[in-house]
Formats: sequence, structure tokens, C-alpha cells
Amino acid sequence: MINSNEIFKTLPGLDESLVTEIQHASVLKHIPKDTEILREGQYVKVIPVVLKGLIKVYTQHKDKELLLYYIRPEESCIMSFAACLKNEPSKVFAITEDDTDALLLPVNKITGWIKQYPSINTLFFRMYNLRYSELLDTIHHLLFTKLDDRLYHFLKERSKLTCTNPLKISHKQIATELGTAREVITRVMKRLEQEGKVKQHGNSIEIC
Repeated sequence: MINSNEIFKTLPGLDESLVTEIQHASVLKHIPKDTEILREGQYVKVIPVVLKGLIKVYTQHKDKELLLYYIRPEESCIMSFAACLKNEPSKVFAITEDDTDALLLPVNKITGWIKQYPSINTLFFRMYNLRYSELLDTIHHLLFTKLDDRLYHFLKERSKLTCTNPLKISHKQIATELGTAREVITRVMKRLEQEGKVKQHGNSIEIC
């Protein structure tokens, strides 16, 4: 069972009695890297709150992905909240990008908690505001930014999120996440390397 102080730290502003309920009703789970925890069309059973690690949320069309956002420590998934409140199937996929410890809030308790403890809405609004800003940023990059800049921004953000440099990531994986072809990424990566922005070492990429 998770310590109540850790819940207060992760989910600030909640009522003490709600924290006690979360402490008893939720499950603390370690999820290994590269574990798919949610698929499109699947009904949401739990809402994850990340304590440690990283979860990637994305949409998929045929073999192309579009990264929507990452769930970092002390964050949750607003798309899962929306799906659970409407009892609708998920419209997104979610996979752990790193070994992750998450507090899993049971969906069958969420509606009751919202009615009984309005303070939990601050969590929803905080996540909604954060994700809305990130989605606007994603749309901005898709519509107005050259692929060179999108790729460089993607690499810097991933390095920042995972605290790693060089990054161990393939051109194919980057292409899938940015919704383009591997050959295109390889070509643009060479340009970034010629500009002195990155160095490629076998299967890793160093950001200069």
C-alpha cells in the first residue's frame, strides 16, 4: 500500500479523507519498460498516476503513430479520465517508455469521488490544461514547423524526459513516432549531423 504522504505529494490539494480512500482502493504497480497498458478500443479500468518512470500516449493509423504526450512522474492521463467518465472505449494507446511505478485509481470509484470530493477536480483541470497546451504545441509543429526542426525538437525533448544522451533509438522508431518514413528520417538526420546538431554512433544518437 502506498504511503499517504506520497499521495499528498503526488496529488496535492486533495482532502485527507479522499487520500485515505485512494490509499485503500488503489493499487501500486511496477510496470516494466515497453509494456502496453492501454489499446484503442479498450475500456479503461484504472487511471494511472505515474510515481516514477514514463508512459507514452499516442494514436495510430495503419502503421503510423502520432505522439500525443508523455505522462511524467506526478502526472496522469486526461484521455483515460475522459474515457472513464463517459464509459467509452479508449481512443489512444499507452505504453511504458521506461520502467514505471504507477498508482492505479479504480474507475468504478472515480465518479463517486468526484461527487463526494470536489477537490479531485483540481487534478483533472491541471492535467487537462497541461495536455491541451501540449496538443496545441504538437499541432503547431505538425502544421508550421519543418521536419528538420520537428526531429531536432523531438530528440531534445526525449533526451530531457529520459535524462539520457546519447539516445538509444532507431531511425525506424523515430519515423513511426513522427508519422513519416524511415528513409526521410535518415536523410534529415544526416542534415542535422552536417549542421553539428547531432552525432550518430551506431544505434545511438548524441545531441550536441
